[in-house]
Amino acid sequence: MPMVIPEVSDYTGPHNSRKLSLDPLAERYKLIGTHFWPKFHLHHYVTGARVWIPDADQVWRCAELAKDYKDNVVAVIYEDAQGIQQTEDLKVKSDEDLPPLRNPDILIGENDLTSLSYLHEPAVLYNLQVRFCNHNAIYTYCGIVLVAINPYDELPIYGQDTITAYRGHNMGDLDPHIFAVAEEAFTQMEREDKDQSIIVSGESGAGKTVSAKYAMRYFASVGGSADSETHVEKKILASNPIMEAIGNAKTTRNDNSSRFGKYIELDFTRNYSIMGANMRTYLLEKSRVVFQAPDERNYHIFYQLCAVASEEKLKHLRLGHQDNFHYLNQGFSPHIDGVDDGANFHETCQAFNLLGINDNSQDQIYRVLAGILHLGNVIIDESGTDSSAINKNDESMQIASDLFGVDVDDLRKWLCHRKIVSGREVFTKPLTTSEATFSRDALAKHIYAKVFDWIVSQINKCFAAKTQPFRFIGVLDIYGFETFEINSFEQFCINYANEKLQQQFNQHVFKLEQEEYVKEQIEWEFINFYDNQPCIDLIESKLGILVLLDEECRMPKGSDQSWVEKLYDKCKKWDHFSKPRLSNTSFIIAHFADKVGYECAGFLEKNRDTVSEDCVNILKSSQYPLVRSLFTEKAKGAQTKVKVMPAGPAKSKDMKKSVGSQFRESLSLLMATLNSTTPHYVRCIKPNDDKMSFTFDPTRAIQQLRACGVLETVRISAAGYPSRWTYNEFLCRYRVLCNSRDIQRNDVRVTCQKIISNMISDEDKFKFGRTKIFFRAGQVAYMEKLRADRLCACGVMIQKNVRMFIHRKRYRTVRNAAMTIQRYTRGLMSRRRVHHMRQTAAAIKIQACMRGWLKRVRYQRLKYTIIRLQSCARGNWARQRFEHMRRVRACIVIQKHVRKYLAVKHFRLAVKGFITLQGMVRCFLARRRLKKLKIEAKSIEHQKKLNKGLENKIISLQQKLTEMKHENNNIKAYKEEITALKSQVVDMKALESQLKGTTNRVTELEALVTKLTVEVEHERGEKMDILTQKEQAEKENRELLERLNAENAKLTEELKEAQKEESLRQGEELLRRKFEAEKQQIIMESSEEKAAYQRLLGEYNRLEQKNDILEEQLAKVKGGTHKRSASNVSNSGASDTPTELVRDDIMDLSSMIGDDDIGYGSVRSRMSENSDSSRNLENIEWESPQKIPNADIKIHVPERVEDITLVLQLQNKVRELEKERRTMAKRVDQLETSSSPLDDSQHAQELIRLQELEMENAKIKDDLNRLRKSIAESEPHNNQVQEFMKQFEALQDELERRREECIQLRTVLANRSSDIRSLTENSYGKDVDIVNEDGELAVAYQTQKQVNRQLEEELKTEKMRHKETESEYKSELDRLRRDNERQQKLLSQNLSKGGGSHPEALLQSEIMRLTSENLNLQGQVDSLTEQLKKYKRTLKAYARKLKEASGSGSKRSSAQGSPHGTDPTDLLDVANNETDVMPVIRKKERDYMGMFEYDRSDEMQIIRVLIYELKPRVAVTFLPGLPAYILFMCIRHTDHINDDEKVRSLLNNIVNGVKRVIKKRHEDLDSTVLWLSNTLRLLHNLKQYSGDKAFQAENTVKQNEQSLKNFDLSEYRQVLSDIAVWIYNGVIKLMEEKVQPLIVPSILEHEAIAGLSGNKPGGMRGRAGSVARELESPVEPQKALDLLLKEMTQFYRTLAMFGTDPELITQVFRQIFYFICAGSLNNLLLRKDMCHWSKGMQIRYNLSHLEQWTRDMRLHESGVTETLAPIIQAAQLLQARKTDDDVHSICDMCDKLSVSQIIKILNLYTPADDFEERVPISFIHKIQTKLQERAEGEQAQATLLMNTKFAFPVRFPFNPSSIHLEDIELPDSLSLSMLKKV
Repeated sequence: MPMVIPEVSDYTGPHNSRKLSLDPLAERYKLIGTHFWPKFHLHHYVTGARVWIPDADQVWRCAELAKDYKDNVVAVIYEDAQGIQQTEDLKVKSDEDLPPLRNPDILIGENDLTSLSYLHEPAVLYNLQVRFCNHNAIYTYCGIVLVAINPYDELPIYGQDTITAYRGHNMGDLDPHIFAVAEEAFTQMEREDKDQSIIVSGESGAGKTVSAKYAMRYFASVGGSADSETHVEKKILASNPIMEAIGNAKTTRNDNSSRFGKYIELDFTRNYSIMGANMRTYLLEKSRVVFQAPDERNYHIFYQLCAVASEEKLKHLRLGHQDNFHYLNQGFSPHIDGVDDGANFHETCQAFNLLGINDNSQDQIYRVLAGILHLGNVIIDESGTDSSAINKNDESMQIASDLFGVDVDDLRKWLCHRKIVSGREVFTKPLTTSEATFSRDALAKHIYAKVFDWIVSQINKCFAAKTQPFRFIGVLDIYGFETFEINSFEQFCINYANEKLQQQFNQHVFKLEQEEYVKEQIEWEFINFYDNQPCIDLIESKLGILVLLDEECRMPKGSDQSWVEKLYDKCKKWDHFSKPRLSNTSFIIAHFADKVGYECAGFLEKNRDTVSEDCVNILKSSQYPLVRSLFTEKAKGAQTKVKVMPAGPAKSKDMKKSVGSQFRESLSLLMATLNSTTPHYVRCIKPNDDKMSFTFDPTRAIQQLRACGVLETVRISAAGYPSRWTYNEFLCRYRVLCNSRDIQRNDVRVTCQKIISNMISDEDKFKFGRTKIFFRAGQVAYMEKLRADRLCACGVMIQKNVRMFIHRKRYRTVRNAAMTIQRYTRGLMSRRRVHHMRQTAAAIKIQACMRGWLKRVRYQRLKYTIIRLQSCARGNWARQRFEHMRRVRACIVIQKHVRKYLAVKHFRLAVKGFITLQGMVRCFLARRRLKKLKIEAKSIEHQKKLNKGLENKIISLQQKLTEMKHENNNIKAYKEEITALKSQVVDMKALESQLKGTTNRVTELEALVTKLTVEVEHERGEKMDILTQKEQAEKENRELLERLNAENAKLTEELKEAQKEESLRQGEELLRRKFEAEKQQIIMESSEEKAAYQRLLGEYNRLEQKNDILEEQLAKVKGGTHKRSASNVSNSGASDTPTELVRDDIMDLSSMIGDDDIGYGSVRSRMSENSDSSRNLENIEWESPQKIPNADIKIHVPERVEDITLVLQLQNKVRELEKERRTMAKRVDQLETSSSPLDDSQHAQELIRLQELEMENAKIKDDLNRLRKSIAESEPHNNQVQEFMKQFEALQDELERRREECIQLRTVLANRSSDIRSLTENSYGKDVDIVNEDGELAVAYQTQKQVNRQLEEELKTEKMRHKETESEYKSELDRLRRDNERQQKLLSQNLSKGGGSHPEALLQSEIMRLTSENLNLQGQVDSLTEQLKKYKRTLKAYARKLKEASGSGSKRSSAQGSPHGTDPTDLLDVANNETDVMPVIRKKERDYMGMFEYDRSDEMQIIRVLIYELKPRVAVTFLPGLPAYILFMCIRHTDHINDDEKVRSLLNNIVNGVKRVIKKRHEDLDSTVLWLSNTLRLLHNLKQYSGDKAFQAENTVKQNEQSLKNFDLSEYRQVLSDIAVWIYNGVIKLMEEKVQPLIVPSILEHEAIAGLSGNKPGGMRGRAGSVARELESPVEPQKALDLLLKEMTQFYRTLAMFGTDPELITQVFRQIFYFICAGSLNNLLLRKDMCHWSKGMQIRYNLSHLEQWTRDMRLHESGVTETLAPIIQAAQLLQARKTDDDVHSICDMCDKLSVSQIIKILNLYTPADDFEERVPISFIHKIQTKLQERAEGEQAQATLLMNTKFAFPVRFPFNPSSIHLEDIELPDSLSLSMLKKV
């Protein structure tokens, strides 16, 4: 009968019906004992079965049954520590006590412990040991728990590539990792919208801090904030060095042990990016500050300060070596191997800076910490029986007081005394030496705790979010279960916290199991698990340990002994509490992990945590703000609070909470927080106590596994249904165990039920869920055995038949081969016999001849040898005799010289002895004399002589001292007199002020007048100084201009030389072109002469009419009826167009000059054009309102030019002005030389009139000047009059300028009329009337009138548009002027407030900024003005062209019939030759020049049509790269007309347009590829037509002629290349995003080879997350490969469709294939279930499809498939044989894989079946040894995972186009009517 599933609270509450035994630990281990493991059938215990037996050293030992189990006796065989086999018979009480069975080898090393078939303690321990030692895998899943074993080594598994690999994967898809847990938490927060928490626990040295650090690093990486200015995630990571420095220390178990617990909440926004954080700390170990056990250290920050004590900024701390401080030398272990304290200190300082803690605060922190060290060196002496004192000369006391900023006497006093308040009296009680020492240490601990809390609060302030966080993820790094030989209050609190966490863990695990069963709708029975609520009640109930401890602390005479006696009395009712037999000062608590005995000594004092209130008050009065704030402000949220010892009974009632109470409250708050989140568990295991890398101690490991709850998870899983299979997986795996008739393909569940019913008879061993089948522990192993037996039988049958076939075939082959061999052998033997006989006869003949010849040769050699020997022997004898004689003579000579040498030596030795003897005698006499002198020196008379000089010196010094005292007295008297005089001066000043107040008004006014007079004189002097400075600045400016002119002239000469060389090279080509042009010109002129003559006559009549009108206007001016202005220079009737244009230019020029704004040092100028003779008068206006006639060009340069950009702008402005000045001078010279006397009487009369007019105007001007001067002199102080006179002068200057312009205009008209008249007379002689003999002039006149009307209408429209633009510019200038005035007012206000360097610097920077802005704005105004002028010139050109067309007769009609109207080249010629009277008329050319002409105003329209609005679906119908061709043809036109601003504007708009389109459509692959292709095409065109010979190799002659002539656009080529690289990267990113979800399903999971199953090996189950959820793959693996190939084909088609270069297509797919390889290989390296032989075959087959695709697309020859080499070699490695003979071949085969990758794959290799052998450890070691040679030179392949962000260098090879520009036509679908083909 199935049981109803009750709530969790029914089994976890304190009133559980299950009665615990007297020993809770016994009950605990009974629950996880062997008898609670599943009851297996006895037929498993047969001969050969492998079991686990207990062992004293290894905890569990592997053994094998020697015979079948019977009669409660188990006979086992095992190997001892020496490798010797031992046999032992084990007796068991019952079947439940049988030794646990071992798992099959196929399950050894699994990622998840709960996936083992047999779940028990030895299986868990052995699996962890195999993974850790053999596979170097430090992470393992155990249900929802991640077990992390400390490797004590650096592993390359925490890089950014690893973070990327785990991002987006479900927990269990990849190998166990801390990143997988972090990803699970982050994903659940995103999907379920719920807060998460990660609980990291373990004992000291297990790696908790490192695990928590890596988890936060993962969150910082995947949840990086979008605000680049805050970088909250960087600040969170930066807090780690600070917290490690102040909270970590070296212990016997860990070099970097966290001595506090912390809980960090990472706050996230709604977009799930980190916005802030919050840190809570728990139970800082303050006792370590004053005491350290042997081989331990204090907190790291102290040693870091000592390491850098010699630095300049820390010398004031007066620190030294750490052994000199009492608080640092108690552990006798000041150094940590591999740790540089100095470097860590600098890292801590950088972290402080990053968190916003300034240098001043850091210095005060270091002062306090150094003061703690010096305080520990204070020596407290015993001054009596019950008192103590500190020596006044104690240097450490003085230093500590200085560092704390307190009075040394007060601190010295209250360290040795205590204040007692009794009623209204206050007594001071001295402290004993021990009490004073305790008070000193308590103060040091209290100060350090305050500093720790302050730093934590500052970090939290830096982490604090500005807004309310949306969700958070908490990371709890807390101490694990601790038990030592002596356990105190700290261990009690730590174990209490672990009891609470274990209870929460048990409830969560049980809840998940229950949810899984309910979800699958299966029936299950209650799982009994250990409940530690009684132990928690023992600690925190009303009469619990903590309550009794607080009560004892409140007792006046409470002690540790009285408290422990209360515990014996009150807590004896608890089963978890006991008293030791041999101790009355300790007690034992049975925790969930082990029994722990606690010594009561120190419990009360640590719970009180008292410190002297007097010492605290002293610190409150510190001169340093930080020290005061530590003790005056109450730290919020601080978890290490202490209470101050009260000074008397008045304050005893208001007691603060004890440390235990505070810890209990903070722990309750923590548990509430954890219960409101979804928890994730990380259990850290310390593998050994010696800190050896990858060394596993089973004894230590099993203790921690029992303590951290891993075995509890295993027990709960084993008690239920740990093995779980989906129906499809089960059928695929165990299909072999059923017959084909039992399979129902429409219902998989029924088929699985039939299979299981045939294998397992007990229905309790399995359950059928909704989507899964659940099995009891051991059933999967049983089914695997049945499957292996079935496969073995099938294998035997197959082998039998195959071997029979092979042997039969081999016998037949051998028989046929033997018969053939016999036949050929017999024939061969016969042929060999005949050949041997012939060789024998020939050999005998040869031997006879040979022997005779040998005998003769031997005789001759012997004879010759004997003769040579005789001659040599005789010669040798003669030489020996001669040598003997020579030696005898030499011996005689040697004897003579030796005897002489001995005699001389004997004589010299004798002489030396005599001299030595004399020296010794003389020394003896000298020593005797010295002795006498010493005796005399010691006599009294001699001393008196020496002391006479000293007495004189002493007397003189005394006299000097007396004089100095006398002078000092005089000085004191002087000081007193000065003080008295000062008081008198003060009195006199008061009297003086009274006298000043009583003076009459007249005196005040006189003083005021005098003061004003002085100020006027002072201002006049300042004015003179300013004028002097101005003259100096002008002089400097002139020098600067001269220097710039010289540089300009030098550059001009160099340019001319370069142009000469270029002109010489192109001279011949130009001459040939000119000859052809002149020939055509002559032909055209002869044919058009009559038409030209008619046009000239019409022009003559109009000019005469215009001349008459001008004369009338001149007469009016002479009469003085009205003022002369630019508006009068017009024609009231049918005026001609050029005159109207001149009038408009003058009006626009005058308006622009009048509207110029005033800025700092800005220059207003109007540049003239060489082609416009009407603009030869230009004005330069300055900011000053005063008009200085004939002034030179001046530029105000500030005295301190700090802005380089401003200087460059000013230099450019100077160059432009200088160029304009030279142009004006040339024009004046041309006008002077070209002016000729007028022969016409009318012009002579006009000249006389002009002279008279000038005389009259001069007279009037003089009269006005005299009148103005008289008015100005009469009222010199009237500002309005002065302002009026200034305005009058400005108007007068304007009148003079307009008058000069009118004179020039009339001169131009006169010249033109004279030229026309002379031309007519030359053509028709004096008979001019025949010109109009047939009335053709009247017809031309009427036609011209119509044309003029049309032009006037067009001009009016254009003028209105220009006026609107002008009004916009004026409004913009007005706004800028107002801003300028406002900023000037602000500056003046700031200056008036006060002086100083800072306001002056601000003023200078503001002036520089405004000057730069004014120059930029003026440059924009100038550029717009120039554009306006160009537009007007273009209108003039069109007007003249139309005028010429109206008088051209038949030629005009032909031009109208042409498709393009008039030839644009004629317009250009007219525009460039406006000063010519006779226009150039050319014949229209048939061939196009390959360019598009456009107007500047249509530029944005072109960009909009070609870039912004161009759609890929439309562009694909065009010529590939057509937009690029069109844009380049427009660029060619700007080059043709040599318009620099136009080409720059066009190119800048093209660049900005492309960027804008890509940014807007960056997610559209077609758009990005379209503009990648067009950008490269435009880049290639710029290179092809640049004129550079390097790019002209494949050009035609016509293309070379079309090269750019005037501009060098290499700068823009680089810009386009950068844009192309940017677009290319965007294309790659888009493709990678589309390919990324298909990589793993298509390459790794796709199974196309029938019969090769790549499913998980037997016994494995899917990883169960913290929350039960099913996430399916986004793509089905069976369809993924086809989808991938389809995507690749689509990519290729898109690239080819838009005309992408083939080389670039190759680069694209090379990068994509690398990304596929990196993604698949990284996933393979992190998935153990993929590493077996059949999966390697499937992967290689899938990769062959990609290789075939490259061959189909003809990409295989370009090296694209080479990027797949790593994953191909990985697949081959999985398929290769792995024996000792294959070591070399495997190393040679895997040359593209790194050493770590090869070893990782071999470690992950897991056989899919029992028939496949595992990789031996010895083989892996041999591979690793062989690869060490390659690893020495391997740098780039040092990491485990491939870098998925790696990008190959991008290259754009030059690809010239064969398309001719003149053949390109504009499609009708593009609205580009503004473009005209030239």
